[in-house]
Amino acid sequence: MLPVRIDRGDPRPLGTQLADQVRRLVLTGVLAPGDRMPATRRLAHDLGVSRAVAEQAFDQLLAEGWIEARRGAGTWVAGGRGPVTTPARRRTAARAERPLVMLDAGTPWIDPRHEAVWRRAWREVSTATPPRGYDDPRGLAERRGLLAERLGRTRGLAVDAAAVRLTGGTGAGLRHVLAALPPGAVAIEDPGYRAAAAAVEAAGRQVRDLPALAPVTDLTGCAAAYVTPAHQHPLGRVMPAADRLTLLGAARAAEALVVEDDYDSEFRYDVAPVPALTTLAPDRVAYLGTASKAILPTLRLGWAVVPDRILDAFDAHREVTHDVPPWPVQRAMLTLLRDGYVDAVVRSARRVYAERAPRVVAALSPYAELAGPVAGMYSTWLLPHARAVRARTAAEEAGFRINLLRDYCRSTRLSGLVVGFGGASDDELDRALTVIATALSH
Repeated sequence: MLPVRIDRGDPRPLGTQLADQVRRLVLTGVLAPGDRMPATRRLAHDLGVSRAVAEQAFDQLLAEGWIEARRGAGTWVAGGRGPVTTPARRRTAARAERPLVMLDAGTPWIDPRHEAVWRRAWREVSTATPPRGYDDPRGLAERRGLLAERLGRTRGLAVDAAAVRLTGGTGAGLRHVLAALPPGAVAIEDPGYRAAAAAVEAAGRQVRDLPALAPVTDLTGCAAAYVTPAHQHPLGRVMPAADRLTLLGAARAAEALVVEDDYDSEFRYDVAPVPALTTLAPDRVAYLGTASKAILPTLRLGWAVVPDRILDAFDAHREVTHDVPPWPVQRAMLTLLRDGYVDAVVRSARRVYAERAPRVVAALSPYAELAGPVAGMYSTWLLPHARAVRARTAAEEAGFRINLLRDYCRSTRLSGLVVGFGGASDDELDRALTVIATALSH
């Protein structure tokens, strides 16, 4: 019997509920390519619904390509060639090869109910005419316009399309900013975003550690300071207003640029989204955003708004390196913005995170101390390193990946766990929390 259920209090049609749950079973690996689906008559009997409900769900899944019907042989999860051994043995082997469920700080939850828009976006890509040569290094003009409107609406940035640049994610945006700056070290929060520190070192610059929870009062000798003020990564704190002004004052005194990574500010559910630091000093701050948390990490798509004084050098570096997002990805994102997909996914994810965060706190607070407010798609917990390692090992043995806080530290000696709750189903999250709590309780 499929692990699905019908909720008659749910306003969605019964067939839609069933189709949504089967999609999720495929996406999470519970159903593998080649698994046989139950007959609609049997499934309807098990769920206590009419056969028409099961047939409606299967028709939808067939149309979307999740399952396939084989004449005289039933219905199967698409992508496989049918059983070559017993179903039980095949499923056991398939699960052994599946990757760990990611409970990290960067894997988002994507509502499968919005997949129709996602598929429409890629259909439009297939019929659109691509550019004859290399892409415009600034990015598609129409998409930059839609993005500028959204940044103004959601982050308070008064920018137009001419000021927005599309990037291959936050890391690419940071690389181009660094290429436009004079020599000098780059100050980065510690603990902080590991990929940012790696990008700075790869650019041949020295990383200067900034204690993540302390005011930044001196940037002498630094060309830039990289910060995550709306939701400090990974400790979770919002940079206080006084500290923001102190940081900007230190940057002006040192003639340094502040790089603001605004990676997940839209997912606040305890308070309204915190205004971008860039709004206080657009001449002194370069703003970086990403689609990884709202849409899909593997899109490798982001955006930047940089001060006019380095914009020419920023564009020149992008043009000579051809380091711009692929045209098909940009074109698909245009449709996703235009048709409201991004806003809908953000709203759905925010509701899910708001519901899951208290469950995580309830499960782990008896055994560890919260490092900061829980917002976005992860929480960070302080506890001795040996206990954190024990919990991570137990989680991995159960099929889940969580990160150690110490891996985000350079000179700071904090220890604990960074526990994400975006990249799992509700059942998976509950199982993972039970495993982690059990390991911490011993």
